[in-house]
Parts: sequence; C-alpha cells; structure tokens
Amino acid sequence: MIRLRHKLLIRIFRVFDQLILMLTGLGIIYFRPEILMHGGTHILEATLQVEDALGILILGVGWIAIFDYFICYRLDRLVALNTQLMSFLKASTLASFWLMMISVVFSVKSFNLFNILIFFAVVTAIGIVSRLFLRLLLLSARRSGYNYRYLLVAGANERARQMIGKIEAKPELGYKVVGFVAETQDALETWNSEGRRDWKIVGQLENLRTILTQERVDEIIVCLPMEARFCDIGNIVKNAYDLGIVVRIMPEFADGSLLRNLHIEEFEDEYVVTLFREHLLAQLLVKRLIDAALSLAVLIVLLPVMVVVALLIKLTSPGPVFFVQERVGMNQRHFHLYKFRSMVADAEQHQSELAALNERDGPVFKIHKDPRATKIGRFIRMTSIDELPQLFNVLSGEMSLVGPRPPLPDEVKRYKWLFRKRLCVKPGITCIWQISGRNDVSFERWMEMDHEYIDNWSLWLDLTIIFKTIPAVLFARGAS
Repeated sequence: MIRLRHKLLIRIFRVFDQLILMLTGLGIIYFRPEILMHGGTHILEATLQVEDALGILILGVGWIAIFDYFICYRLDRLVALNTQLMSFLKASTLASFWLMMISVVFSVKSFNLFNILIFFAVVTAIGIVSRLFLRLLLLSARRSGYNYRYLLVAGANERARQMIGKIEAKPELGYKVVGFVAETQDALETWNSEGRRDWKIVGQLENLRTILTQERVDEIIVCLPMEARFCDIGNIVKNAYDLGIVVRIMPEFADGSLLRNLHIEEFEDEYVVTLFREHLLAQLLVKRLIDAALSLAVLIVLLPVMVVVALLIKLTSPGPVFFVQERVGMNQRHFHLYKFRSMVADAEQHQSELAALNERDGPVFKIHKDPRATKIGRFIRMTSIDELPQLFNVLSGEMSLVGPRPPLPDEVKRYKWLFRKRLCVKPGITCIWQISGRNDVSFERWMEMDHEYIDNWSLWLDLTIIFKTIPAVLFARGAS
C-alpha cells in the first residue's frame, strides 16, 4: 500500500509539473505581463491557427522529455533535497529555453525575453515551493513514526559506514537501520574492534536467510566490492527476490560507471544483459533539435557577415572561399568539414616543411602566428569566424554544436587506446577544451576533458558550454 501511494504521488507530481508549465504559459499569453507592468488592464484575445497547434505539440513533447530527463520521476528515496531542487532548476531553465526557441520559430510575440524570464521565475518558484512542502510533510510524518523503511546493510566495511552515515544524516529519507551483515569472520572481528556501538552486526552473509526471517527488512543496501564478492551479491539478490525485498547495490565509483547503462533484453527465450547501450534517446533527440534550430538561426542571423567574409577572402588571396578537409566523426566515420579558408590555398602541402615549428604536444599540429595564414585569415581565426561554415555540418547531422573536436585521420592513427573513446560521440564545434584555453591546454589534458564530457554528458552541460563559448570567442581566449 505504501508503494502504491508513492506511485500515485509521483504520477500526480509529473502531471502537476506539466500543469505549472502550461498554465503559466497560458497566463502570460492572455495577460501579457509587460502590459500589466505599465498599468494596462487589457487582456489580449488569442486565436489558434494550425501552425500554432503544431508549435504547442512540439513544445509539450519537449517539456515532457526535459522534465522526465532531469526530474527522474521514480520511487527513489535516496535523493537529497538539494539534488531534487537543483534538478528542478535545470529542468525549468531548459524548459524556458525550449519555450524561447519555439516562440522564435513560430513567431509567438507574447513570449518576448521579459515574459520568458517571468515564465522561468514563476515555474521555478512554484516547483521549488511544492517540493519543499512535500519534504516537510514527509519529514513530519516520519518523525511521527509513519512511512519508515527498515534497512539491512550487506557489508561491514568502510564503504558501508560511509553510506549509512550519509543516509542517517538525512532523516527526511525515512530509513531505520536494522543492522549490518558481515561478509566474513575477519570483517566481523574488525567491525567489533572498530565499529560504532549504535551500528550492530546481525550476522554473516552465510546466515542471510535466517537473518531475513528474524528481522523486519524492507530494503537491503549492498556495500560489497563487486569483483571480489560477485557470487555473494548474486545470492543476496536471489534471497531478496524470493521475499519481495528491494535491493540497492552501492558499487564503488569504477563499478558504478560500468553498470550505469546496464540493459536487460530477451532473445529466443534467453536473457541478454547489455552494457553501454544508449538510454538517453529522448535527450539525444532534443539535442539534435537544438543543434538544428540553433545552427539554422545563427546561419540566418550571421548570413550578411558570412557573405562579407567570403568576399574578403576571395578578394585578398587566390583560391577557394571554403577550406574542405576530411575529418573523423562518430564511430570513425569520415566526413568533409567546412571552414572559411584562413591560409594560402596550398597550405597543406607546406605543413611538412614547418614540422619543426609545431608548438603542440601529441599528434596535432599547431603554430602560433602560422606563416601560411593570410591577413584576413589571421583575423577570422582569432575571432573563430572561420568555424562558422561548420554549422552546415551540424545541419547535415555530421556534427553537433557541442562535442569533441573532429580529428584528422592521421591524428587518429597515432591515438593511444584510451584517446579513441572521444570517437564514440558526434564531434562538435565547441567543447570543454574550446572554452578552457585551447592552445594553452596540453594534449593529454585535452583528451581528459573530452572523456569528462562523454562520461558526464547532459543537455544542461551542453547549454553551459554553449553559453561559456560566447565570451571565449569574444575575448579570443586561447585562439591563434
């Protein structure tokens, strides 16, 4: 019954969040805050066109995907309040950004920048207040002895101590620790000599079935090293399954990274456990929509600048306007990358002659104040204007706005094994390296930054990098 109430509560919150977004948006459309701010009382009439219905549909689907990604509506107790509030803040920020994009594409005049800021403030305030109220309600209930979960800890080690210490520090989670189950006799003896008195040992793993029949247990937290105790973990899961007890495995960081994308399938009546399958399909779709919308918008806005640059390149040096080069993309697929030509037409033929001047470590070639650069080329390289034609690569789907920079085929041949991980995602125009000094960063650190991006990817991280790219480009940080 408790789980049923939790499921109902979560479904209510999912609907409630979407209602906040919808009602706040409708309120702004009909009441126009910028008019009310100037003392007006006129409520605008709205008419719904066919294209408006399409825009509303796209807007709604985007909002649902954004909130499902950031909020993660699940029956998880182990979510701290600050984590929950930060997740909602990220969701409301991206939802406001999505509203701005849809408003631009469908020419919705009701949502200017001022009204979108009001939308963000109202949605964020209501969402945060509602979650604070729920936390206070649950904390009050649990302090009164209701809605507690009895927790058994598998493992008597430092990892177990750390995890339970964190859980007990947050009484709003509603857990009562039944006790710890020692993995071995040695672990039991060590615990008795070093453990806290208020954390008791209730037995050893070999007696787990007896413990589960004698103690009241709702959940088991497993704090055992997976490599050394894999069979023990399997036995715990089997016994818990037989009794309908929830099991939470708390792996070390390295083990957790491997299990994060675990997926179970069925093939010909057999179970298949798949690791590293992509689970963020909805978020990747949103990423692709953002790539297409933003790149198209930037191309339209900066088209006059690009025309002027193309004319200057053509008039100041012989050769084509665009520099087209073969690069390596996602999963080692080759594609042609487009840039404004910033060097003499036969620059690649002269690279071997300048090998001694290379200022970069690793398998990349870079010279500060490259003698092959043209006059206009030095300017467009310093301001990153030469990168603008890559927006066509983004539109075609060969690249993304954010991602590791696409390498040359010869560079990839000289990669170390771990460097090749950066080829498992779509390359981008900007990345963490791009906003962190570029040429001032060593090659090894550059590769580490790309790995960090891949391991921690989210739509929020992409937006953060995009916004940080703007000042990096304006002030030419690390460019040459």
